[in-house]
Amino acid sequence: MRRALITGVWLALAVGPALSREPASDPLPAAGTVQVLFTPGDAADDAIISAIDAARREVLVQAFTFTHRRIASALIRAQRRGLRVEVVADAQQAASVPNGVLPNLARAGVPVFLDAEHDSAHNKVLVLDPAAPGATVITGSFNLTYSAQSRNAENIVIFRGHPQLAAEYAENWQRHRIHAAPFIP
Repeated sequence: MRRALITGVWLALAVGPALSREPASDPLPAAGTVQVLFTPGDAADDAIISAIDAARREVLVQAFTFTHRRIASALIRAQRRGLRVEVVADAQQAASVPNGVLPNLARAGVPVFLDAEHDSAHNKVLVLDPAAPGATVITGSFNLTYSAQSRNAENIVIFRGHPQLAAEYAENWQRHRIHAAPFIP
């Protein structure tokens, strides 16, 4: 855990300037906490599920491949608690992955959209409560799959308490949501 926090603080300080889309803009100030997890080994999926369960207002998801049923169940629980939950997923992956969870999410009332605008909608991001002081962003190489947890060498970075960063990610999510088509199971 100490390694994760030290690495996380270093990462936040080192990549802060790189998070900006415009080279002339100011970097985001360091704030909140940063946690890093690596698979296999660390329980990245449990950390994602815990973050979803702790969300209070909204959960915005960008997924490339999504087959992890426990993470999908956490999103459905959040939606049933009255949170705004929406998913933007890669259109090609949604069509080619037979065991995907997108139909389950859509049937449960979670709005799901397919992004076909790009060769790959390769983002792997969850933005939780972006307008709140405790805003959380989860990103990294981790696809929302069991393979990412148990067989692949993956990572997630969890930024908590950084509303400016969450706002940037939420804005990017919205840009993709605008051109994505509704998923109909």
